[in-house]
Amino acid sequence: MLDRAGAAACLLLILTPVALFAAPPARTLTLATWNLEWLMTPATHASLRRTCTPEGQAAAARSIPCDVARQEARREPDFARLRDYAGRLDADVVAVQEVDGKDAARLVFADHDFCFTARTAVQNNGFAIRRGRGIRYRCDADLRELAVGHGHLRTGAQLTLFPGTAGELHLLSVHLKSGCAGQPLSKDEESCQLLQQQITPLLQWIDTQARAGRRFILMGDFNRQLAKERGRARDAAGRLVKMWPELDRNDEPGADLVNLAEGRPYIKCHVSERHGAYIDHIVAGEKAALNLVSGSFRRVVYAQSDAVRFKLSDHCPIAVEYRLPP
Repeated sequence: MLDRAGAAACLLLILTPVALFAAPPARTLTLATWNLEWLMTPATHASLRRTCTPEGQAAAARSIPCDVARQEARREPDFARLRDYAGRLDADVVAVQEVDGKDAARLVFADHDFCFTARTAVQNNGFAIRRGRGIRYRCDADLRELAVGHGHLRTGAQLTLFPGTAGELHLLSVHLKSGCAGQPLSKDEESCQLLQQQITPLLQWIDTQARAGRRFILMGDFNRQLAKERGRARDAAGRLVKMWPELDRNDEPGADLVNLAEGRPYIKCHVSERHGAYIDHIVAGEKAALNLVSGSFRRVVYAQSDAVRFKLSDHCPIAVEYRLPP
């Protein structure tokens, strides 16, 4: 027979199972970024291919280019293999790019919650947050300034982990303008000029985080070979030519940046991959960098046979381990 204390304990177990058995907060998180190359549901691909946008024409808000429309839509074996690689990545928080919102994201990330920007275009960016790890989070307002007033550029997705606690961490998922990965930003091409303009809102975001004394990390497809940029940000005429030295100019205390790909040899996603340098990056602010686990940067690559057989992505994920403050 239970005494009064035992009966009270049993009643507490019955009434509050969630509070007693909820997963404790993780002490180390795996943070990753992954561009999933036009990830959409098969139904979306079928509906949009009929009204695709020919090369050189302005695209509607919900449209895909005709070269994408002509490609075969992903099928369940493709999604299954992407899920397999997501399992190998084993990340708690993934900054994702080129994903058509939550319905598409669920095809790859099971048991996750999502934060996406309000952008209606198929190429959206945001975050996938794994359930069951005690990760408190808040989806924050889009960094709309990152689109620099251009209707077809992507805004930034903001996410705060463990808001209001000593472990609060601010994340920004970005997908910057493509087409100027290694050229001088001063080059007289639209892609370089637009990418150059996107540096200003990035710097403003960095400075805002630093002034507030926050831990922060930028993650995503920068479409820029940051690790190759050395020397001054501007040329002798004062023109901005390089992104990394401009971002890492340290105008604010705490704004010093660490690029996790810096000094690391480039690892191809698969043997026939066309890229030769990282354009996907994880960039940590000064305070957040202190919590990164040394030597934990890694890239999950595709088997060549999978790259040939399945429709995966022209990017593969990178990740790092982050130790939460006590």
